[in-house]
Amino acid sequence: MELWQIWGVVSIIFFIVEMFTPTTFFLNLGLASLISALTAWLGGNFSVQVIIFALFSAICLIFLRPILIKKITDKSSEFDEKYKNQTAVVVEKITPESGRIGIYGETWQAKSIDGSEIEKDSQVKIIRIESIIMYVEKI
Repeated sequence: MELWQIWGVVSIIFFIVEMFTPTTFFLNLGLASLISALTAWLGGNFSVQVIIFALFSAICLIFLRPILIKKITDKSSEFDEKYKNQTAVVVEKITPESGRIGIYGETWQAKSIDGSEIEKDSQVKIIRIESIIMYVEKI
């Protein structure tokens, strides 16, 4: 196996690790590995490849990662804006342990903001969103 192929495999491994740990850290290393693979394919010696890998890892981590994190954060705030303070209908009675609401033709897990029970078909207002759980209060 040639050195450029090894860099390519390393790059794929970094991309796979990134899929399972979405931190945008390993994505940067994967991109740097791809550039090192290109350097190896063009005939650069191993020390040049390592320097390229280190240099592009640092550049990606310093400049690209903050941009990617900002994009991800912006998407979650758009999601919050779409649902927060909106009115929904209870489709499954909300108890302290479970419940579901319907909004925009979708159903979501829901809990009462104060822990109270809310009957089916009641109107609720979405107060807070944590992961896939909507915290609501009865209107």
